[in-house]
Amino acid sequence: MAFKMKKWPLAAGVLSATLLFSTACSNESASGNKKSGGDQVVVDVFQGKVEIADQLKALTDQYTKEHPNVKFNIQTVGGGADGAAALKAQFASGNAPDLFTNGGYQEAKTWKNKLEDLSDQPWIDDAYENTLTPMTMDGKVYGQPISLEGYGFTYNKKLFKKAGIKELPKTYSELEAAAKKLKAAGITPFSIGYGEWWVLGNHGLNIPFASQKDPDAFIKGLNDGSTKIAGNEQFKQYVKLLDLTVKYGNKNPLTTDYNTQVTKFANGEAAMIQQGNWIQPMLNKITPNMDVGILPMPLSDDVAVADKLAIDVPSNWVIHKQAPAADKKAAKDFLNWMVTSKEGQKALVEDFKYIPAFKSIEAKDIGPLGEELLKYSKDQKTLPWEWTKFPEGVTQKFGADVQEYIGGQTSEDELLKSLDKRWAELK
Repeated sequence: MAFKMKKWPLAAGVLSATLLFSTACSNESASGNKKSGGDQVVVDVFQGKVEIADQLKALTDQYTKEHPNVKFNIQTVGGGADGAAALKAQFASGNAPDLFTNGGYQEAKTWKNKLEDLSDQPWIDDAYENTLTPMTMDGKVYGQPISLEGYGFTYNKKLFKKAGIKELPKTYSELEAAAKKLKAAGITPFSIGYGEWWVLGNHGLNIPFASQKDPDAFIKGLNDGSTKIAGNEQFKQYVKLLDLTVKYGNKNPLTTDYNTQVTKFANGEAAMIQQGNWIQPMLNKITPNMDVGILPMPLSDDVAVADKLAIDVPSNWVIHKQAPAADKKAAKDFLNWMVTSKEGQKALVEDFKYIPAFKSIEAKDIGPLGEELLKYSKDQKTLPWEWTKFPEGVTQKFGADVQEYIGGQTSEDELLKSLDKRWAELK
């Protein structure tokens, strides 16, 4: 995907479709067992971002105050594969949600026959250039981009200063030197949560994919057999970066989950964490006013290539086209209200800490991570999120393969050959 970052505003907001497991439901019953009275409508919502579960509940409550005939039943299930499996189970059981999230590209194709055409919605023309691309099929738009989001190595400025790091690392060698300085100062350089497959299979391996000269051509080559991951320079460099984080990371990385990883970082137990601006609300809750920034995940010492952050549209709101007409109408109205009303726009940037995908939403009070991403966007120093184009199920397999490598069960050569094998099996 070729996002034209210069077309995006100096504005902000956030969301991610690949996250922790949790469930947050209101007191309404599931979709298939709704109890309606008169013209009362219950919109069942299924989403994968644990970090904004409370904020989303508050936003829907605000909408209900203005629209008393509409209530929401919200279910939050993250963790990538866990969330995908739970969503499929909902549909299989006849309890399909009215409003849910979709990552776009390959996932959009998989779910196309369940999705309502949203091409006629009033927010379409307000979306930034190319943010609708992931959910556009046959010239029709099937999803509303939730936000823009980005990741790299989020870092604690206070701990960097304590270790005497004056110049921020932009290359691999500089990052390695920074890690050594932190360790010498008695500070754990990295908080790593490699017990979560998506940290590796989605975000981690995206870096070598996105760093190819032509990522789309590389993926096409994997599909037709003309390209291989094994032997590719960017993937070899990524393994070297992975090794660096393990060497200078917390103990037991394969049993460290997302919650623990973020909590360690937020409590000042480590100086860096491979996560993005979606953790801002969590940081604010655990350690208010934490002084943080975000660094690239450099694969080489070529600063022009290495000094980039992975920024893209993480997920999209979609509507089940077989939902009852009243539910679909309410869901569409809510999505429009969320991105056009004063209350909705304010919540998205100030409470959700989102980088908005819409021109009319002014970005303010989004937190230091969002501001840093905006700067990289403005400077056009960005990498796309390529994993949304992968064969279905391959990122989970990738994550498991990398976990085996981290655990010492396979060599680097075996790992890269296994990634090729996974792709060939699932393409």
